[in-house]
Amino acid sequence: MRKRCMAAVAAAFFVTPVWAGGAADNAITFVSQADFEDTTFAVESAILDKGLVIDFTSHTGEMLERTRADIGSDIVLFQSADIYNFCSARLSRKMMEADIMNIVYCPYHIFVMQQAGSDQVLVGFAKMPEGPMKEVEALLTEIVQEALDQ
Repeated sequence: MRKRCMAAVAAAFFVTPVWAGGAADNAITFVSQADFEDTTFAVESAILDKGLVIDFTSHTGEMLERTRADIGSDIVLFQSADIYNFCSARLSRKMMEADIMNIVYCPYHIFVMQQAGSDQVLVGFAKMPEGPMKEVEALLTEIVQEALDQ
Protein backbone atom coordinates (compact mmCIF):
# COMPACT_ATOMS: atom_id res chain seq x y z
CA MET A 1 0.00 0.00 0.00
CA ARG A 2 1.19 3.46 -0.82
CA LYS A 3 1.51 6.11 1.86
CA ARG A 4 2.16 9.74 1.12
CA CYS A 5 2.96 12.68 3.33
CA MET A 6 2.19 16.13 1.99
CA ALA A 7 2.39 19.63 3.43
CA ALA A 8 -0.68 21.88 3.61
CA VAL A 9 -1.76 23.66 0.43
CA ALA A 10 -2.76 27.30 0.35
CA ALA A 11 -5.68 27.71 -2.03
CA ALA A 12 -9.03 29.45 -2.04
CA PHE A 13 -11.97 27.07 -1.71
CA PHE A 14 -15.71 27.51 -1.46
CA VAL A 15 -17.68 24.84 0.43
CA THR A 16 -21.11 24.11 -1.01
CA PRO A 17 -22.92 20.89 -0.13
CA VAL A 18 -24.43 19.30 -3.24
CA TRP A 19 -27.11 16.63 -3.25
CA ALA A 20 -28.67 15.16 -6.35
CA GLY A 21 -31.11 12.34 -7.02
CA GLY A 22 -30.44 8.67 -7.73
CA ALA A 23 -27.26 7.08 -6.43
CA ALA A 24 -26.13 10.51 -5.25
CA ASP A 25 -28.77 10.23 -2.51
CA ASN A 26 -26.22 8.02 -0.74
CA ALA A 27 -23.43 10.60 -0.99
CA ILE A 28 -22.57 13.86 0.67
CA THR A 29 -20.65 16.11 -1.73
CA PHE A 30 -19.07 19.53 -1.66
CA VAL A 31 -17.90 21.77 -4.51
CA SER A 32 -14.31 22.98 -4.48
CA GLN A 33 -13.31 26.24 -6.12
CA ALA A 34 -9.77 24.94 -6.62
CA ASP A 35 -8.59 22.71 -9.44
CA PHE A 36 -8.38 18.93 -9.10
CA GLU A 37 -4.69 18.80 -8.17
CA ASP A 38 -4.95 21.44 -5.43
CA THR A 39 -8.10 19.80 -4.09
CA THR A 40 -6.53 16.34 -3.89
CA PHE A 41 -3.47 17.84 -2.18
CA ALA A 42 -5.72 19.56 0.36
CA VAL A 43 -7.74 16.39 1.04
CA GLU A 44 -4.58 14.34 1.53
CA SER A 45 -3.19 16.99 3.86
CA ALA A 46 -6.40 17.22 5.89
CA ILE A 47 -6.46 13.44 6.39
CA LEU A 48 -2.81 13.38 7.45
CA ASP A 49 -3.27 16.43 9.69
CA LYS A 50 -5.80 14.36 11.69
CA GLY A 51 -3.03 11.87 12.41
CA LEU A 52 -4.58 9.33 10.05
CA VAL A 53 -2.72 7.23 7.50
CA ILE A 54 -3.88 6.97 3.90
CA ASP A 55 -3.77 3.23 3.26
CA PHE A 56 -4.45 3.46 -0.45
CA THR A 57 -5.28 6.00 -3.11
CA SER A 58 -7.46 4.57 -5.87
CA HIS A 59 -6.95 6.40 -9.15
CA THR A 60 -10.41 5.37 -10.32
CA GLY A 61 -10.66 7.93 -13.12
CA GLU A 62 -7.36 6.79 -14.66
CA MET A 63 -8.38 3.11 -14.42
CA LEU A 64 -11.76 3.69 -16.06
CA GLU A 65 -10.19 5.68 -18.88
CA ARG A 66 -7.37 3.17 -19.38
CA THR A 67 -9.85 0.29 -19.68
CA ARG A 68 -12.60 2.15 -21.57
CA ALA A 69 -11.71 0.86 -25.06
CA ASP A 70 -11.15 -2.68 -23.75
CA ILE A 71 -14.70 -2.70 -22.37
CA GLY A 72 -16.08 -1.29 -25.63
CA SER A 73 -17.27 2.04 -24.27
CA ASP A 74 -16.91 5.41 -25.93
CA ILE A 75 -18.05 7.35 -22.83
CA VAL A 76 -15.41 9.35 -20.97
CA LEU A 77 -16.66 9.58 -17.39
CA PHE A 78 -14.06 11.64 -15.56
CA GLN A 79 -11.42 14.18 -16.29
CA SER A 80 -9.93 12.99 -12.97
CA ALA A 81 -11.16 10.92 -10.04
CA ASP A 82 -9.30 9.64 -6.97
CA ILE A 83 -10.56 7.89 -3.84
CA TYR A 84 -8.63 8.08 -0.55
CA ASN A 85 -8.94 5.07 1.76
CA PHE A 86 -7.96 5.48 5.40
CA CYS A 87 -9.00 4.43 8.88
CA SER A 88 -8.99 5.62 12.46
CA ALA A 89 -8.08 2.80 14.85
CA ARG A 90 -9.81 4.56 17.75
CA LEU A 91 -13.00 5.36 15.88
CA SER A 92 -13.15 2.03 14.01
CA ARG A 93 -12.82 0.09 17.25
CA LYS A 94 -15.58 2.17 18.81
CA MET A 95 -17.85 1.60 15.81
CA MET A 96 -17.24 -2.14 15.71
CA GLU A 97 -17.67 -2.50 19.46
CA ALA A 98 -21.09 -0.88 18.95
CA ASP A 99 -21.89 -3.30 16.10
CA ILE A 100 -19.39 -5.79 14.75
CA MET A 101 -20.98 -5.49 11.26
CA ASN A 102 -19.82 -1.88 11.02
CA ILE A 103 -16.73 -3.53 9.54
CA VAL A 104 -18.52 -3.07 6.20
CA TYR A 105 -17.75 0.69 6.38
CA CYS A 106 -14.02 0.30 7.02
CA PRO A 107 -11.80 1.69 5.64
CA TYR A 108 -13.37 5.10 5.24
CA HIS A 109 -13.33 6.76 1.81
CA ILE A 110 -13.25 10.33 0.55
CA PHE A 111 -13.41 10.91 -3.19
CA VAL A 112 -12.33 13.84 -5.34
CA MET A 113 -13.73 13.89 -8.86
CA GLN A 114 -14.03 16.09 -11.90
CA GLN A 115 -16.54 14.88 -14.45
CA ALA A 116 -15.43 14.91 -18.09
CA GLY A 117 -16.24 18.24 -19.73
CA SER A 118 -16.80 20.00 -16.40
CA ASP A 119 -14.74 22.59 -14.54
CA GLN A 120 -16.41 21.62 -11.25
CA VAL A 121 -14.44 19.55 -8.72
CA LEU A 122 -16.50 17.59 -6.19
CA VAL A 123 -15.32 16.14 -2.90
CA GLY A 124 -17.46 13.69 -0.98
CA PHE A 125 -18.12 10.44 0.78
CA ALA A 126 -20.90 7.94 1.41
CA LYS A 127 -23.62 8.84 3.91
CA MET A 128 -23.40 6.74 7.03
CA PRO A 129 -26.39 4.97 8.60
CA GLU A 130 -28.17 6.35 11.64
CA GLY A 131 -26.61 5.50 14.98
CA PRO A 132 -22.94 5.24 15.91
CA MET A 133 -21.69 5.53 12.32
CA LYS A 134 -22.84 9.17 12.25
CA GLU A 135 -19.68 9.88 14.29
CA VAL A 136 -17.65 8.64 11.32
CA GLU A 137 -19.74 10.83 9.00
CA ALA A 138 -18.93 13.80 11.25
CA LEU A 139 -15.20 13.01 10.98
CA LEU A 140 -15.41 12.77 7.18
CA THR A 141 -17.32 16.06 7.03
CA GLU A 142 -14.70 17.72 9.25
CA ILE A 143 -11.84 16.45 7.07
CA VAL A 144 -13.49 17.67 3.86
CA GLN A 145 -14.37 21.06 5.32
CA GLU A 146 -10.81 21.50 6.60
CA ALA A 147 -9.47 20.57 3.16
CA LEU A 148 -11.75 23.05 1.44
CA ASP A 149 -10.92 25.81 3.92
CA GLN A 150 -7.15 25.57 3.27
